[in-house]
Amino acid sequence: MWQLDVSVGELLLRGALVYVVLLLMMRLSGKRTVGQFTPFDLLVVMLVSEAAGPSMVGKDQSVLGGLLVCAILIVLNMLMGALSARNSLAERLLEGQAVLIGRDGQIFDAVRKKHRISSNDIETALREADCTLAQMRCMFLEADGKLSILQTTSKADET
Repeated sequence: MWQLDVSVGELLLRGALVYVVLLLMMRLSGKRTVGQFTPFDLLVVMLVSEAAGPSMVGKDQSVLGGLLVCAILIVLNMLMGALSARNSLAERLLEGQAVLIGRDGQIFDAVRKKHRISSNDIETALREADCTLAQMRCMFLEADGKLSILQTTSKADET
């Protein structure tokens, strides 16, 4: 149970390698992958975790091996957070940037399709913001995958 079948260095290297590769895969898959989960997205996340597990621990089945891999994943996550908080280039690469989806009541269809945003997602965001399409000044796909809306201000609101 506590006896390692592979070296500590190999476990640390495996954990770090899988973390970096999965991070790249998630960034390349787009903002919607990490934003709002559909049942299909959740299924993919569960299957990825099952598939990635053995690649991180190899033939090691020990408690210690699993805990070491968990520790390296947590440390890497903390390091990525600290790096993105201190460096704007790293933040842009690791977390992404907001994308303008629409302006002045018009949705940019090519941008919407490129980022795999359904019309239903847009309608839901408008309802959540208590906003009509005509009242929308700007709609953004945020780096975390959520849609945010800036509304136009009417003359009555300004007085």
